[in-house]
Amino acid sequence: MRARSLRARLFASYAAVAASGAAALLASVRLLVPRLFDARTSGAGRGAGNADGASQHGAVVSALNVALVVALAVSLVVGSIVAVLVARRLLRPIDDLRAATRRIAAGRYDRPVVPPEEPELSALADDVNHLATVLADTERRRAALVGDVAHEMRTPLATITGYLEGFGDGLFTTEELTATVSAEVDRLHRLARDLSEASRTDEGRLLLEIDDVDLGDVAAAAVARLRAPFAERGVDVTVLAPDPVPVRADRERIVQAITNLVGNALAYTPAGGAVAVEVTCRDGVARVAVTDTGRGLAPEQLPHVFERFYRADRHDRTGGTGIGLTIARAIVRAHDGDLTAASPGVGRGATFELTLPARR
Repeated sequence: MRARSLRARLFASYAAVAASGAAALLASVRLLVPRLFDARTSGAGRGAGNADGASQHGAVVSALNVALVVALAVSLVVGSIVAVLVARRLLRPIDDLRAATRRIAAGRYDRPVVPPEEPELSALADDVNHLATVLADTERRRAALVGDVAHEMRTPLATITGYLEGFGDGLFTTEELTATVSAEVDRLHRLARDLSEASRTDEGRLLLEIDDVDLGDVAAAAVARLRAPFAERGVDVTVLAPDPVPVRADRERIVQAITNLVGNALAYTPAGGAVAVEVTCRDGVARVAVTDTGRGLAPEQLPHVFERFYRADRHDRTGGTGIGLTIARAIVRAHDGDLTAASPGVGRGATFELTLPARR
């Protein structure tokens, strides 16, 4: 059998309360009044006095019965009206919440629920409004992600198409065509690999091979991978790791994370600038701080730097896939660590700090 609605249950509960109260009143009065009346008149005379007493007894009982029946009917009507009004008053906020959830399901997030006066329902309305805000932000980022992926793919594909057409017209040699197409295909492969890596981190499928490693050696290995690009760009890079910093980590994954940080610092540091990588350990926490003298970040940009494809300048294209920092933070957090960003302001450089639990 189908369960009754909350409205019907509230109405039935109020009606049951009213009916039970009226029935109890009727039964109590009907049973007690005659006995009390008899007890009070038991000392009266016999004969005509008894006839008068019987007449009075019948009259009182009859009057009480009529009055109680009328009172019962009135109480039921009044109770039913009150139950309907109260149920409607209580359920109106719930109807508003239902309408809001239907709007959210339809993708309309711009009409918040007005919090009702009841604290419990007000808290529920706040939760629904928060859900709408989060979903709206998620939808915005999803749309931006699709657009950014399309842009990242469009650029190398357009380059490959242009070179193929130019080669057909005799504008490029085979060597030029091969070098350019290979570079752009590598870029597409890198984009696909990074997207796959980011997806695995989101789903908690990042496999780790934990071992005892020295964080200083890991940082040095990461920097060594990028020595040639630093030299080409004319940017100085130094590694400061005076003491061993033992941690339990997947060496290759942490090398990947630090490489992403150092590569990001290189991308945003102009020629003649410097990048410093410092490894320290304090209070049981191992730290790798990557500091650059690049363009820096504004305070409002700091909360977004780890979002996929986020760029402080939407027109800036540094050649990367735009999700290196996202992957780096996911790797670090998979090691029970964290990755944070700080900057004194635009044009004043930035510092990215990687923290991991130090091995005792």
